[in-house]
Amino acid sequence: MVPFAGHPTIGTAWVLATEKLLPTNSLRFNLEEGIGPVEVTLEGDPERPSFLWMRHGEARLGPELTNRAEFAGALGLAEADLLTGAPIRTGSTGNTFLYIPLRDRDAVDRARLDVPALLAAQGEGPNLGVFVFAPDPDPRAGAERDAAAGEPREYRVYSRMFAPHTSGVPEDPATGSASGPLGAYLVERGLVAPAATVAIVSEQGTRMGRQSFIRIRIGMTGGRIGLILVGGSVVPVIEGRLRVD
Repeated sequence: MVPFAGHPTIGTAWVLATEKLLPTNSLRFNLEEGIGPVEVTLEGDPERPSFLWMRHGEARLGPELTNRAEFAGALGLAEADLLTGAPIRTGSTGNTFLYIPLRDRDAVDRARLDVPALLAAQGEGPNLGVFVFAPDPDPRAGAERDAAAGEPREYRVYSRMFAPHTSGVPEDPATGSASGPLGAYLVERGLVAPAATVAIVSEQGTRMGRQSFIRIRIGMTGGRIGLILVGGSVVPVIEGRLRVD
């Protein structure tokens, strides 16, 4: 059982709202999941929200995995395709992933996961979904302009997630549970400029033809991460009813 995931959280919250199964005018409530209560906040009409946020718990980032050439090879890439100065490491806010930073969008698009090579590089331990990403090349560009406009700059990161060996999903077009630790990684490594609120959008699924945009908000207090929000909108594609006799 998956202890925490974005699609079920956001989708369930949207259905509860649109089916009027929440108290009147509820904009914030908790869903009980495998990791405990997950807070959800609605934006717009409480009965048909335009956007939904889920609050992640504290991000836990693992130590650097130093066999970089092996991990690059497991993606069909060269070590030079990895982002210089950015460690390969695990991260979790309830569901653990392996994060491999790459130097640019082209490297992300060229990645092809070789599962046996990945498991050999990873060694002992649980099998993890592999999240590859390339952040903005200049994290401070435009920050002053956006601050003058009174809004936080929205940094961009280009992402993909592979999990054929963990969940049978060759590639996921949008991974909400991986996006919270991603935001924490970007902040911790200085790949986005620090601010009271750091706004990030992760573009995922583009290479596989199912483009998605996941919003991430990191709240900073005293130079430390105090809040992680991940959100998106919902597009219903099918409806059904279950009758219990």
